[in-house]
Formats: sequence, structure tokens, C-alpha cells
Amino acid sequence: MPMKGGDSDEYREIDRWDGGVGWVAYPEETMQRASHALVGDGGGVWVIDPVDTPDIDALIAEFGDVAGVVVGLDRHTRDAAAFARRHDASVYVPRWMTGVADEIDAPVERFDTELGGSGFEAFRIKDSTLPPWQEVGLYHPDEGTLVVPEAVGTVAYFCAPGERLGVHPMLRPMPPRRVLSGFDPERVLVGHGAGVTSDASSALRDALANARTNLPGAYGRALKEMLS
Repeated sequence: MPMKGGDSDEYREIDRWDGGVGWVAYPEETMQRASHALVGDGGGVWVIDPVDTPDIDALIAEFGDVAGVVVGLDRHTRDAAAFARRHDASVYVPRWMTGVADEIDAPVERFDTELGGSGFEAFRIKDSTLPPWQEVGLYHPDEGTLVVPEAVGTVAYFCAPGERLGVHPMLRPMPPRRVLSGFDPERVLVGHGAGVTSDASSALRDALANARTNLPGAYGRALKEMLS
């Protein structure tokens, strides 16, 4: 399978509930880049780290009009600009995130502790130069929806055998326990793979608590996935 992209024009739908939906644009790719469209408090739809694909606008339209497009990780500009231009919207980038806005060929809005009027609280997951990593998390306390673009994921190369949710391989030696352990989410949406929508709090706690213990199994599985 290719790491990114592919020949298919069909996306795979993931994570559907009343407040939003997700998709993987190229179901056969190894990276399993996940995108989401989430309904905010004002009724507008916020598109998170999108990868474009034919007919995806019809899926998003089921939930409403696009209010904004969000970059959740400095490496996840993906197709944010194309979505924003097509929907006459802005791309929302955390105020503290550097080196991203200049890469986006669309209007850019900055945000701090709340994403527009969406009801999603924004918080820093990681902001470092070594490794270079700027990631924002989003949490809707009333709905229990937690969005983690990169620090955790469900795709095979994130997870040790038996894990439903795993810490990113680069972060396993020092998992982001302090910043993520305070949440008790109904669902965890991730940037790689389908989200965790049942017993999500337990899956998150286990992922953070066992990141180091399960490191050998996770690295072995990641290497196998990369070489297959």
C-alpha cells in the first residue's frame, strides 16, 4: 500500500454521530489520514485537517455550511486552503503556531483558547522545536468530543498489539500525560485512523499509562507496517 494517496476516488466514512463525521480520503494508504467535519454551537461546520476527495462536499453538507477550516498540526496543512476557498471560509490557525499561515493560500484567522464560536476549547498539546512539533487539541465539554490531531492515533503503526488507541511512536518515551489525562471524553477523534467512540476515556487513559511499557511492541509493529 502507498504511504499517502492512491488511485481510488472513493473515501471511507468514519466516526459518524449527530455532531459530525469523519473520512479517510484514500482508504488504501498506510498513513490513514483522517479528516473531520464537526458541528459547532452556532450550527456551522468546522472542517479539521481535511484531505480533499471527490464528492466530499456532499457529505459535509449533511451537517450544515462550512464555518471554518482548522489546521490542528503544523504538518497538517493538507488541503485546508482548497477547502476554505471552495466554501468561502477562512483557515483557522492557533495564534501561537508558527510557520503555517504563510503556506496557506486562503484567508487565515487566528484563535486562542476557543475555536471561533464553535464551543470547542483549544489547548496546546505540544509546542517544541526538538522535535519540531506544534499541535493543538480541541475539546467540546458539553458533547465530550476530544480532537487530537497527532499525539495519539488508532492506525496500526501507532498501536502496540492489544491497544485500541496508541501514542505516536515519537512521543512514546515521553507521552503527553499531563496535557491529556484531565479529559473524560465520550469520543476521541484522531488524525490517523478512525476515532474511538466507545469507552473512549478508558482507551485514552490506557494509551497514556502504557505508552512506555508497550513501547517495544509498538515499535516492532510500526516497523513491520512500514516494511510491508
